[in-house]
Amino acid sequence: MGERVVHIGAGSAVFTRGLLADMILRGDEAELALVDTDTHALRVAAGLARKMVESRDAPITVTASEDRREVLSDATAVICTIGVGGRRAWERDVFIPRRYGIYQPVGDTVMPGGASRALRMVPAMVEIATDVLDLAPDALLFNYGNPMSAVCRGMRKATGAPVVGLCHGVHHVLAQLAGLLGLDRDSMGWDASGINHLTWFTGLWSEGRDVWPDLRSLIPSPGQPAPCDPFCWDLFRLFGAYPAVGDRHVSEFFAPLFPGGKYGDAVLGVDAFSFEGTIEHGDRAYAAMEADALGPGALPDEYWRRIGGEHEQVLDIIDAIRRDTGQRFSVNLPNGGQAPNLPLGAVVESPAIATGGGLRPVAQPPLPEGVAGTLATRFQWVETVVEAALEGSRSKFVQALILDGACPSVRVAEQLADELLQAQAEFLPRFA
Repeated sequence: MGERVVHIGAGSAVFTRGLLADMILRGDEAELALVDTDTHALRVAAGLARKMVESRDAPITVTASEDRREVLSDATAVICTIGVGGRRAWERDVFIPRRYGIYQPVGDTVMPGGASRALRMVPAMVEIATDVLDLAPDALLFNYGNPMSAVCRGMRKATGAPVVGLCHGVHHVLAQLAGLLGLDRDSMGWDASGINHLTWFTGLWSEGRDVWPDLRSLIPSPGQPAPCDPFCWDLFRLFGAYPAVGDRHVSEFFAPLFPGGKYGDAVLGVDAFSFEGTIEHGDRAYAAMEADALGPGALPDEYWRRIGGEHEQVLDIIDAIRRDTGQRFSVNLPNGGQAPNLPLGAVVESPAIATGGGLRPVAQPPLPEGVAGTLATRFQWVETVVEAALEGSRSKFVQALILDGACPSVRVAEQLADELLQAQAEFLPRFA
């Protein structure tokens, strides 16, 4: 591969582990520079990486730095996985709105949690983009941080950096749908467009055969059990397009349909898609990797198995660009017409092919009008929350909360905005 990869946000140890495993399994020579502003998290990531490389005698050089500017020069690819404030700030994004009767199973993309996270993420990612343009202007630049559309839009709006947003959600759902149809995921082609975590499939084919009618034949009648994610299948039945990436994320875009978080007999984020469970799992996984990285023993063999997760396509994309393969990937890029009835310039999630000149969007059919309607305010929400983040504007933060639709009144939106701003103040210098 011969790449010089800079991973900013390497304290995301699960991502670092998966990325290293993929690099080692490829067997290519490469350099990997790990960056994190958290000294201990960086020590864990670097310890893990060095143990993995040394135990397999892989031709990969690992360095680590708390200052990204020290390692960005000559980078050929920059991968960003930062999460400003980490899981503790994320908890505040979810638990504070609960006091107002707003339940979020994820809270990182839309709803008050997504807006609050955007205020932390956008300025930090703009600073990273500025440094990349200064020190590694020819590097491929990838973002995995959420809220995806807002982060990528903010980076491009403020700096013009050609960032590509990546998420494995569409890739994961495509595999899920292929499984339901008894087909091989790698044989599948697809049409899908929308906003990250609400991207709508409108076509599927396998080895030249249209299999969309086969998928539609699986739609259950009202009241009958769905193969999975019942809300997504209800939307498929009603709108004629299948939304990715499952009820856990998709439900957050339709908060008024789930008053009090009611999801069947469960509550979103509590009994259904437990947020506490997600946090506990993350803390437990990090503690285990911390012990493995810093302890005296050898790493378990499982560290070198290819695992699924957010990291799983980025090396394939880099390799496909270098080799000009024309391979198809789901990516987040500005809409230059590839999504014909979504706003021009908005960061949309849709297919693109990898060429020697980079990722080229694939023209998509227009979304059904009802589906386009579900996205109508979402891209305006993105613009509003990006402006709030860049300007440090409380007023625009409140506007974003109202546009989102989860707050029951203007008064609640204002109170919630003030409480979130106070709780996250250490990460929001522009609001000081």
